[in-house]
Amino acid sequence: MSAPHDIPTDPAPSLGEATRLWWRIGLLSFGGPAAQIALMHKEVVEDRNWLSERQFLNALSFCMLLPGPEAMQLATYAGWRLHGTIGGLIAGLLFIGPGAAVIMALAAIYSVFGAVPLVEALFYGIKAAVLVIVVEALLRVSRKALTGMRHWIIAVAAFIGIFLLTIPYPLIVVLAGLYGAITATARPGQGAVDMTRVSPRRTAGTILLWSGVWLLPLLALSVSGAPGLLVQLGTFFSTLAVVTFGGAYAVLAYMAQDAVVQFGWLSAGEMIDALGLAETTPGPLILVTQFVGFVAGFREGGFGLAVIAAFVTLWVTFAPCFLWIFAGAPYIEWISHQPRLQGALEAITAAVVGVILNLSVWFALHVLFATVTRERWGAVTLWRPELATIEWGAVLLFGVSCVLAFGLRWGILRILLVSALLGAALGLLA
Repeated sequence: MSAPHDIPTDPAPSLGEATRLWWRIGLLSFGGPAAQIALMHKEVVEDRNWLSERQFLNALSFCMLLPGPEAMQLATYAGWRLHGTIGGLIAGLLFIGPGAAVIMALAAIYSVFGAVPLVEALFYGIKAAVLVIVVEALLRVSRKALTGMRHWIIAVAAFIGIFLLTIPYPLIVVLAGLYGAITATARPGQGAVDMTRVSPRRTAGTILLWSGVWLLPLLALSVSGAPGLLVQLGTFFSTLAVVTFGGAYAVLAYMAQDAVVQFGWLSAGEMIDALGLAETTPGPLILVTQFVGFVAGFREGGFGLAVIAAFVTLWVTFAPCFLWIFAGAPYIEWISHQPRLQGALEAITAAVVGVILNLSVWFALHVLFATVTRERWGAVTLWRPELATIEWGAVLLFGVSCVLAFGLRWGILRILLVSALLGAALGLLA
């Protein structure tokens, strides 16, 4: 993207024209947050000039400050900017709709036919490719986030805290944000912003309305005698929606181990399969939460409960995103000029590097070794692989995926396809 400029934007499109574009973006939003944001920038800023460069980048900075999927929130903001609340709803829902439909179908197929040898062989290859994707995300985020020694220290401390000491991810986020806010300094060009047009009363009403949209269905589940799994899923993923700063991979880092180790909703291998499916479908990567909900529901009570559980996870994952955007959008210009908020965001992003490193190590152990045991020495927890159970086929596929990703610069979809086919070939040979 070029540097921000205050170039006048073209007249706002009709709601129908904008809706057609959000539908197109929803169908084409493969490749994770970076690719999705680049696609939106091309369509909304470069090709149509519906938002200026400065408006887009200020909104992106704001969405990076929020918990949850930044690309979906950016689409919601763009829709809000053009057509108010209805425009934001259309843009956000169309961004996640196609991917959610595909994930629902894939989760059903996986739950019913996951034990078929050919399907298992395909996912064997996908797991190795997913490991490379997570490592690539780690390198990409670290290059942007670790710009000074204090950021490196925060990242190392976060890794030690979550991997060795099992400190809860929300606490790591809070501590990093407090440190960043306390140590932040003012920067040149951060002057005052005119806020006379912003209504605090309207903001309070928006917060009340969308908090109700988000939480009242969860309360209804709790008091209506619904299966305990639905309440557990709703509570866990609502917490996830509040504390997962740093984008999709931060969400996965917090979710993966808790869903597998604490709740036992699915196995480590199934969790890696879920990420592989989410990588190959349009929409935000956080749709992996829908897969987790479906598999947990299917295991607990069959297909009917699985579908309801998937919708519960979708609701509590994405309803908060509309709350953050509709309440915060009028304040974007002001927020972009607050040094303490910027300092908190930078520290949280540095901590996320350590969290994604934890995810990388955890995934690697479960992909490359058949047996991994969890051991505790006092306050310290370690995951110890059985060296005799190393999966040489997975090591080979991981190596090939590394060459394709870092040597040939292939895209995610091509790497996943090649690795899946090679996995199937190894399965046939075996």
